[in-house]
Amino acid sequence: MIFEKKFKMPRFAGLTLRAVLVLFKAPRFDRMPDMYSDTHFHFKSLREDEEWTRQGVLRAMARTGFKFALDIGTDCDDLLSRQELFENTFALMAGEEGGMSDVAACKNFLYFSAGIWPDPDSIKKRAACVETLKKNILDAKASSDPFRKKICALGECGLDHHWNPSGVDKRSQGDFDAAMVEAERELFMAQLQLAKELGLPVIVHSRDAAVETLECVKESGYGGRCVIHCYSYGVDEARKFLDLGCVISFSGSVTYAKKSKMEETRALAAYIPQERIFLETDAPYLAPVPMRGKPNNPNYIQLTYDFVAQARGVSARRLCEIVEENAKNFFDMA
Repeated sequence: MIFEKKFKMPRFAGLTLRAVLVLFKAPRFDRMPDMYSDTHFHFKSLREDEEWTRQGVLRAMARTGFKFALDIGTDCDDLLSRQELFENTFALMAGEEGGMSDVAACKNFLYFSAGIWPDPDSIKKRAACVETLKKNILDAKASSDPFRKKICALGECGLDHHWNPSGVDKRSQGDFDAAMVEAERELFMAQLQLAKELGLPVIVHSRDAAVETLECVKESGYGGRCVIHCYSYGVDEARKFLDLGCVISFSGSVTYAKKSKMEETRALAAYIPQERIFLETDAPYLAPVPMRGKPNNPNYIQLTYDFVAQARGVSARRLCEIVEENAKNFFDMA
């Protein structure tokens, strides 16, 4: 099969032809690659197949000039295992043509967060989980390994009231009585407090819980260090989050709007102030159109940049510059 052959141009050596074509699936095929930032992805959860391996994903990111990519934590004790997975993948890459330079590029643009997603087990064990999270963050920051020290945020953490027992999260309303909902809030508030203590910005997960999330962020007094990831609400809610100082991050889901809702979605994308916008993949979830329904990975983020750039009336390259600058400022990167 032609798609099984490896591409031989130096920039893309080792990638399948299909993967190279995906990288340039945007409307303009003659443009030079833009310098993308992906402010939220889950490397450990990426799904490998004949088209994309983990090393292929990182190789493509390195060779298309990624400037920033943030690998997100969801469990109090997952940081070390996530970092080890990267290091094992780097070892595989190092033996390939151009592999050492690819690894060096990846180590430059990759950063980590650590946080506790509000799953029922973590909510029930919230006090112990927060203590474990704090220890792991402090241990990483004290590491002599420069790569393992690259913790720039706490999260993702927050509130999730989207009930879908048959979905990936297996989240059932029956598991969330009043006491459980309050415990979920306590877990979120504890992480906001820990972030303040450690001086870290916060990656906020909020799904079907806008009012409750706004209340927690306002109570914390830490809105200026929060990003609302994978934003899924409207302009009115965005205004309230922005009033608290929050950053708004769009994922590939922004490209999903039906024709009747497209103008509303474009208006939302255009509404967010230039200095308060991020773009992310949330890979392996929420692949943007036309890749919707397939496993996502950070290399598809150009499709989201194209959509949002068009909505905002700027070039994709200019939007890349804006998001890169915002990420540097928000995450306190030199």
